[in-house]
Amino acid sequence: MTTPKLIECPRDAMQGLHDFIATDDKARYINQLLKVGYDVIDFGSFVSPKAIPQMRDTAEVLSKLDLDGTNTELLAIVANLRGADDAACHPEIDYLGYPFSISETFQMRNTNSTIAESLERVKRIQEVCIGNDKKLVIYISMGFGNPYGDEWNVEIVQQWVDHLSEMDIKIMALSDTIGVATPESIEYLFSDLIPPYPDVEFGAHLHTQPHNWYERIDAAYKSGCRRFDSAIKGFGGCPMAKDDLTGNMATENLISYFDRNKLTSNINKEAFDESMRIALEIFP
Repeated sequence: MTTPKLIECPRDAMQGLHDFIATDDKARYINQLLKVGYDVIDFGSFVSPKAIPQMRDTAEVLSKLDLDGTNTELLAIVANLRGADDAACHPEIDYLGYPFSISETFQMRNTNSTIAESLERVKRIQEVCIGNDKKLVIYISMGFGNPYGDEWNVEIVQQWVDHLSEMDIKIMALSDTIGVATPESIEYLFSDLIPPYPDVEFGAHLHTQPHNWYERIDAAYKSGCRRFDSAIKGFGGCPMAKDDLTGNMATENLISYFDRNKLTSNINKEAFDESMRIALEIFP
């Protein structure tokens, strides 16, 4: 079986916290995560400090990371062309991630742009990535529905995947921004989207609660998804979505699923346990 890819998301875990986490603590935590064996770490974002104050020190955190002896790659989130240019200056960063919402309401709320404007941003950010040897990861936010009454169905998702694929975007993560996905909708989306785009790597960025994580991972994996985002202890959620956050997929649950189903992963359990310990020190 294909080894699933694990993307740890400390940026997503931290970004909505009101109390600022010290730069040295962020770097200490991410340096420990770099020992675990993840494929990618979503470590920070180059966005306006007014929008996400917690991430204002991303460049400084990056300067404190020890990337010797790790195969883990780094991803940074950007929300516009300026952020992409800032992130692209750093050779240590392998991926830029951009949240592309298929909900008009949420796109305005998250990046202050319409979907049409956002699509143009994707085009320009993709040009920055190509010119700087980076890969662009598009997060299709509100991919499983939205609370705003905007129309949603699999055909709408496919329409935007078509547009993005035409721009040669090779990695797209379906994001369950507010935790509304069901096993049935997960299976329906991945089963319909993955076969027509053999050159696109589709990922699952699921927000879950303690009672419903297993069936959601199971539905995604059995429908062909091999890329999973998560955060230790399920910390985090999207601060732009609503006040009561539905937490991220907990990494320990993902690892449990892979172990239970005898799927190989490159996780160093001892390093992971130490990461869990540090996480409990850092997060309130």
